[in-house]
Amino acid sequence: MAKQSPSEQLDKVVSALLGRPDAPLPRDGASRLFNPSFGPVIEVIRDLINLPRADFKARLKADLEKEGSQVDGESSLGDRRASMATQAEKRVNYMREGFHSITPYLIIPAAARLIDFMKTAFGAEERFRVGRPGAENVIMHAEVKIGDSMIELADANPQFPPTPATLLLRASDPDAVYNRAIAAGATSIEPVADREYGARGGSLRDVCGNTWDISIPLPGSKIFEDFRSVTPHFNPARSADFIEFLEKAFGGEETYRAQSPEGRILHAQVRIGDSVISMGDAHGPYQTKPSTLHLYVPDTDSAYQRALGAGATSIQPPADQPYGERNAGVQDPFGNRWFLATHLRDFQPPAEAS
Repeated sequence: MAKQSPSEQLDKVVSALLGRPDAPLPRDGASRLFNPSFGPVIEVIRDLINLPRADFKARLKADLEKEGSQVDGESSLGDRRASMATQAEKRVNYMREGFHSITPYLIIPAAARLIDFMKTAFGAEERFRVGRPGAENVIMHAEVKIGDSMIELADANPQFPPTPATLLLRASDPDAVYNRAIAAGATSIEPVADREYGARGGSLRDVCGNTWDISIPLPGSKIFEDFRSVTPHFNPARSADFIEFLEKAFGGEETYRAQSPEGRILHAQVRIGDSVISMGDAHGPYQTKPSTLHLYVPDTDSAYQRALGAGATSIQPPADQPYGERNAGVQDPFGNRWFLATHLRDFQPPAEAS
């Protein structure tokens, strides 16, 4: 019997792994029966067949069979493996498209009023809104976009009481944005001025109790170069303790710290994933204000366990959700709520009955 080519052998591997899901091979079975160099490819296939969408499995099998019929020889295996890994990453990114690792979640009274305020004051774009069943005027979940950043929000309720936040808003013209916000109903905390820390900005309180610091870095300032359009900010009693928690719980990396001679942290930044949060010890009008955040992580279960190990308490254990994410909730020792999530698949709303 003629020796089979590598592509023919790979076709058999695909058939064995995808064609009989009711009788899967042992983890290393295919590599034992076929070309040993298929090992890395088989591991990728093994991971992909566990994806939730059956139509993806069918497309994967068809794509591999097509590629195998067109390309022969050992030299194609590396390209095939890379292509498969790339396709898997495109289809299952642990962050939902358009989001970053950290998203502020504003749980406040009158969420609809806040959306209107952000549209008028900050040019926000509403992307999504869903009302609470039986009370459509109550927002269960909404999403708006400002610049390169998403903000999620919902009306507070007895289970989740209000957690207004402090947010840093980068604006090309902070004077104009500040004035629009005041005209839309915000209350001034500090007027816009050049600040000694390297930015021009001012701060205000919006119609739902959130604090906004609206600024632009002054020429030559490097302190805020990693900030997005919207960056969450905290004023804990001791920022050093909060930083330690973020490092242990979420793998945070402290990237900047400025402190006074007596040791008070004036400003610090911590990177988590692709996002940065900032903080400074509570002082003056800037006091501790527990917030709520949405944190995308590669593995919700392990992040949840690490957070508990670092001192957080559970709000809800990990569970798969019908909207395509696996999520969990914790409250850190400083009163902030973190909703941890891993994106599994894009949400497909049920088809309407004809």
